[in-house]
Amino acid sequence: MFRQIISITVLALLFSGCKSTSFEINGTLEGAKEGTMIYIDKLGSVNLEPFDSVEIDKNSHFLFKGDISMPTLFLLRTGNNSFLTTLIEPGEKMALTAKPDSLSFPTKIEGSPNTRLMIDYNLKLQETIGELGKLSQIYEANIDDPDLALIMEDLDRQAQEIIGGINSYTKEYIDANLTSMVSMIALYQQVVPGVYVLNPEEDFDYFIKVDSTLSSLYPESESVKYFHEQISQLAAGMGARNTGNANLEEGGEAPDFTLPERNGNPVSLFSTRGKIVLLDFWAAWCPPCRAENPNLVNAYQRFNEKGFEIFQVSLDQTREAWLKGIEEDNLGQWYHVSDLKYWESIVVPLYQIQGIPTSFLLDRDGKIIGSNLRGSALILKLEEIFD
Repeated sequence: MFRQIISITVLALLFSGCKSTSFEINGTLEGAKEGTMIYIDKLGSVNLEPFDSVEIDKNSHFLFKGDISMPTLFLLRTGNNSFLTTLIEPGEKMALTAKPDSLSFPTKIEGSPNTRLMIDYNLKLQETIGELGKLSQIYEANIDDPDLALIMEDLDRQAQEIIGGINSYTKEYIDANLTSMVSMIALYQQVVPGVYVLNPEEDFDYFIKVDSTLSSLYPESESVKYFHEQISQLAAGMGARNTGNANLEEGGEAPDFTLPERNGNPVSLFSTRGKIVLLDFWAAWCPPCRAENPNLVNAYQRFNEKGFEIFQVSLDQTREAWLKGIEEDNLGQWYHVSDLKYWESIVVPLYQIQGIPTSFLLDRDGKIIGSNLRGSALILKLEEIFD
């Protein structure tokens, strides 16, 4: 088995090493005059970074080529008011056809599935904005009506339904494309200036879900690193405002998050729904955590077959220390996740962790039914549930 694993690993490295880093954007701007300039900018952490520019040829055609090592966001534009945000993977050859004044909605696009996803979302968002615009027209047409208050009440109800619809659509879109940076772009969308489709406080679990997933997959991406900084600041601010948050008391729903497992694959807390789960925050460098681990092993052996699971989150700083702690304490049977960011981990403000070990016992629906149950206290609670 060990030799088989080594062989698979070597093959994976060979194939990943052969993957092309080049990309092409081959486009036609229907009706564009020869010599018209088209630009491509890289979306950096804060500002646009000029990447290249070319002139449209006599056939209204243009071609961009470049090299990238990871999925990269680019802005394709003919001016300030006509642009297309693209998400290009290494090795992609994208082809598009568009009008010079409406790059955002190409008449044809091939070879870049992520860019296609962003265009589809933008079409849905524009449809929503159009529906809200119609409500504004109704308001303006009835501004002198003596029943304006009743009309406004009905318009407000309709607006809330429309916004609720795009909110639900966006959450489904993110869930379906969680491992792509398109999920991050969706979080920035607005229905009107200053009104975001997803509210950073009411829908904070989605911001955490996207941040933790993309940070584990693309830790070197400037866009992802900047996004992580923003979400960390937001989480810290919310934690300061919401100390003693009811969600972390018994009966509250444990906030979801996604972090990489030992094999690097992202795993969400919500994936354990349907079981009684001990969510345990620990680290290999933490003596009290290590002292408690034998009790967790005992609890797992007694109750796992009855539906008990452990989801352990490490605040370690290195992968080596984390894995060594798991091995030495014989913890390999259950879930282990970590972003290896120590006290900068996104889970710290999310769960208002002041020290470790810290734990929450969750029911089958993810609601908190106990906290910091250690040793015999955990066993007694599990006996009450299962026996």
